[in-house]
Amino acid sequence: MSVRVSVILPTYNRTGSLTRSCESVLSQSFRDLELLVVDDASTEDVEGVVRRLGDDRVRYIRREKNGGAAAARNSGLAAATGELIAFQDSDDVWLPGKLAAQVARLEALPPEVGAVTGAKVLYGADHLTHTAGPGKITYAPPAGGWLKLDEDQVRRSLVENRISLQNALFRRDCYPAAAWFDPRAKANADWEFTVRLVQHTKVCEDPEPVVFAYVSDDSISSSGRKKLTGLLAVLNKNREVFSRYRPEFALNIMRLGKMLFRIGKRRAGLRYVLMSIRMDPTNLRYLMPGRLRRLIPGGAAA
Repeated sequence: MSVRVSVILPTYNRTGSLTRSCESVLSQSFRDLELLVVDDASTEDVEGVVRRLGDDRVRYIRREKNGGAAAARNSGLAAATGELIAFQDSDDVWLPGKLAAQVARLEALPPEVGAVTGAKVLYGADHLTHTAGPGKITYAPPAGGWLKLDEDQVRRSLVENRISLQNALFRRDCYPAAAWFDPRAKANADWEFTVRLVQHTKVCEDPEPVVFAYVSDDSISSSGRKKLTGLLAVLNKNREVFSRYRPEFALNIMRLGKMLFRIGKRRAGLRYVLMSIRMDPTNLRYLMPGRLRRLIPGGAAA
């Protein structure tokens, strides 16, 4: 029997936080849902955790081979029966009322709006400076302001990911392919998907926080090399789009160069930094110290 919302939760181990994440979904006031826990070939007893939840709205799916979060989400999509799709992470918590508010918001919007997304509160890191800080809670609007329906969302998404998957709710038909995510993207899979998504539909962003996100040492986003791989995936898979948005391409080339510097690839990093400046000389501002750069309009993006 089909349900209104399918919630897909991929996990690899993390049994210590999984119950909390699942219960934040199951305790939502909106009840017409299924929760698909996709076990990405864990070595821990994920099935036992799911069984102890004691809720018949939960479905356990076991992948025989570990393929990463993107592959696990695709497995969940293939099994989902809902008209609407949501995602949860195995170490995050949905805030109360998240699902009811987003279902109502999406139903009130025209069909060309295929997704709604909210903000998140981060625990354990400062998402503006990316510096770790145990016990630190941060919440602030993005430097470019909240995403608007009447702006060029493709342009914005090429330089700034406005969708964290666990923050969003999607119409099932908002994207034309059955598999939404690229299993080769080991980081920034949500960003890479967002760039493709906004070429097919509009996204409505609400500044109200909907997720309490925990940032830990094993978070995908904490790895510099994985971030570099994720940026390369965005650049390589969207060459045709970037050909129409040259300043945005140049900005990402600058980011690539700076990432290479940080992991010790100084010669390659310098090559990409210089390439970016040749493409757009105003990118010189991103070589300034952060405090000085923030005094320049648009200077805090790289």
